[in-house]
Amino acid sequence: MKEKVTSLQVAERAGVSQSAVSRVFTPGASVSKRTAEKVRVAAAELGYRPNVLARAMVSGKSRIIGLVVAYLENYFYPSALEKLSNALQEQGYHVLVFMASQTAGNIDDVMEEILDYQVDGIVLASVALSSDITSRCQAAGVPVVLFNRSQDIDHISAVTSDNVAGGRKLAEFLVEGRHRRFGYIAGWEGASTQRDREAGFRAGLAAAGQDLFARGVGDFTVDGAKDAARRMFDRPEDARPDCVFVANDHMAIAVMDVLRFELGLSVPEDVSVVGFDDVPPASWAAYDLTTVRQRANLMVAETVTTLMENIENPGMVEPRKVAIDGPLVVRGSARIPTNRTRTG
Repeated sequence: MKEKVTSLQVAERAGVSQSAVSRVFTPGASVSKRTAEKVRVAAAELGYRPNVLARAMVSGKSRIIGLVVAYLENYFYPSALEKLSNALQEQGYHVLVFMASQTAGNIDDVMEEILDYQVDGIVLASVALSSDITSRCQAAGVPVVLFNRSQDIDHISAVTSDNVAGGRKLAEFLVEGRHRRFGYIAGWEGASTQRDREAGFRAGLAAAGQDLFARGVGDFTVDGAKDAARRMFDRPEDARPDCVFVANDHMAIAVMDVLRFELGLSVPEDVSVVGFDDVPPASWAAYDLTTVRQRANLMVAETVTTLMENIENPGMVEPRKVAIDGPLVVRGSARIPTNRTRTG
């Protein structure tokens, strides 16, 4: 068995000090370009790999961020989380991904495991969190930032879209399109994104003297959305909505498939459909979905900034709730009012 190459051997091969080798492989450490090049060449020749865990034990910093994800079926998450991982890596951090369900009990189990890894920070992507585990994170000095989800816990920072404003924009758009029977298919009832999008939609309708005609629940799943669409639209014309806001694009696409291919309805002639997220398939000709865009780049930037501030200044940064406004993207899945034009 080949013996493990040490940093001292690399230093001797490169003609530098052992501390110089350590600085080369420490993110953010100061080292000249010439020294770094010599060390990396020597390391490659010898097959040296730095011991990240050992360095973490010495420094007290693992340079690891725990990223908890509930599900990846929604197109929004693979893209957004790739951006988030890349942004954290640019800051010199490794990302450790944990999968979990949406329930707080399951997340608490996962969080216990994450804390065992001595992570420097945690990002929770659309998952719930109990007050008990947040207290444990605080006691351990591990900052937590919620991504695309918020909670009524004062000492936790959260970065979301402005879901209330987005829901209101969709209500205004459908009212301007002279719709009269408004449907809504909700996501998972425990999610702040679901709650806020529906609240904004209802507020926009109320401002125009309207109310929901029908409501279903899709739980942010394809099968749930299809079942909700069948129950809502498999009925006579005057007993079904003439438009529907589906709480995210992932479900809206499934709803459109049911309307057109199972129930024989035309979109938007018989039913206007709008969603939320602006995932890549929303712009495909097959769907051409009117939706509110989540500005993932800005959400990621705010999340990373918030997390880095808390890591670098423990206990000194006030928690913040950031809600980023997203534009309405007008396409062909809904009747376009005379005062509007396509924007996507």
